[in-house]
Amino acid sequence: MNLVSMDFAGYTMGASDLIPLLPLIALTAASVWVMMAIGVKRNYAFALYSTVTGLLLALLLAHGLMLESDAAIPLLGMDSHAQFFTVLICAAAIGVCLLGHNYWSEFDDQREEFLLLLLLATLGAVVLAGANHFASLLLGLEILGMSLYGMLAYPVQSRQHKGHALEATIKYLILSAVSTAMILFGVALVFAETGSLAFSGLENLPAGPGIAFSTVALLLISAGIAFKLSLFPFHIWTPDVYEGAPAPATAFLATIGKLAVFIVLLRIVVETRALGMAPVVIVFSLLALLSIIAGNLLALLQDNLKRILAYSSIAHMGYLLIAIIASFYSDGPIGIEAVSFYLLAYVVMTLGAFGVVTLVSSHAGERDGIADYQGLFWRRPWLAASFTGMLLSLAGIPLTAGFIGKFYLILAGVESGLWLLLGALVAGSGIGLYYYLRIVYRMLLPQPENAPVLERGSAGFAVVLALFALLILFGVYPASLMSLIEAIAL
Repeated sequence: MNLVSMDFAGYTMGASDLIPLLPLIALTAASVWVMMAIGVKRNYAFALYSTVTGLLLALLLAHGLMLESDAAIPLLGMDSHAQFFTVLICAAAIGVCLLGHNYWSEFDDQREEFLLLLLLATLGAVVLAGANHFASLLLGLEILGMSLYGMLAYPVQSRQHKGHALEATIKYLILSAVSTAMILFGVALVFAETGSLAFSGLENLPAGPGIAFSTVALLLISAGIAFKLSLFPFHIWTPDVYEGAPAPATAFLATIGKLAVFIVLLRIVVETRALGMAPVVIVFSLLALLSIIAGNLLALLQDNLKRILAYSSIAHMGYLLIAIIASFYSDGPIGIEAVSFYLLAYVVMTLGAFGVVTLVSSHAGERDGIADYQGLFWRRPWLAASFTGMLLSLAGIPLTAGFIGKFYLILAGVESGLWLLLGALVAGSGIGLYYYLRIVYRMLLPQPENAPVLERGSAGFAVVLALFALLILFGVYPASLMSLIEAIAL
């Protein structure tokens, strides 16, 4: 009997169990359709249309199941919480598709496979969103990771590409290999102790003489996930990957890639008593503290916008860990709700920021230096205003979704008495405000004589404006979103 069947011995899957899987089925069918279409005749416009249609169909199916689905089928717990994040993942993937349209418009190589890789990576992210078993966790990680390798290195054969896509991919490959090895070693130890690979099996880890063995298992799994989330000190090469990869791939990695892994971490913490072990709590607290401080301080030293956003994402993952820890100590669901809201806000503002970078850049050369954005307010005022909104939201300025998200995190931390971590959050937010305002200040300066001409009116620009509108909407009127999150909380 294999390891998976041991957890589901006697389980019979019926036709009704396929209903929660409809978003996954739609994504799989879309991937096969796009692959076949590319094989018959290459047509980037048709491939883009098919990709967006498949993602939209999966989004609508997940939305329809969001408040009705409460299924826990083998390997996947496609409950309301998972369906909510499936909607967010598919929406973000549609945004990346449209943002990359102009980026690849004059690419001197085949373009269609990037969309196929994006569909497969989205499929892996959705698998992670519903994973309740280590087999599905590893399956989702590999589908996501293997697709990202191709997305990050996609323009490497282009004569026009002047970046370091191959270097970025190799570094990401090494990081992924190390993190997966750690997770596998930890999972092996868990199976040796419990005889199960389900997340719920972690509840059976011994708390007596075998606690040291259990702690090592949990710490190895946590370290592997920390690599995936680029938490300090596991963040090595992350800024290099962000800088060297093409902007659309970086946008996907920074948003959907981080979102999917954090959902898994949240589910593991909620469904087990992992944080009941003192060493695990200490490690999580240190990861949060160091990520917040180091991420913000290192961002101060950067002049490359992608590297700034990379270190910023490290700090934001640290902020989210505060809510993860709070979810264990608080009596109510405030910690889970804080994570859910902040993850949505993080995706909106990070995708918007990388969306601007994508629109300003091109496959022939990434315009990711702060100097490249000088005078942007005088060339493209709406684009610059949207970028300013994203940066201010990342800093946690009021009337933005980022402010409401940080308020949620502080509320969860106060309820759990995490005063040291809250102090780091406040200090980190203050430091972050400085390097975000540096970019805004540069955009307000007079535009240089050799400023590049930016294309006006595109699907990508519409995506950035829509994200900016959502940013303000959730910052001014977050009640409806909060009510939804309360209804679907784990």
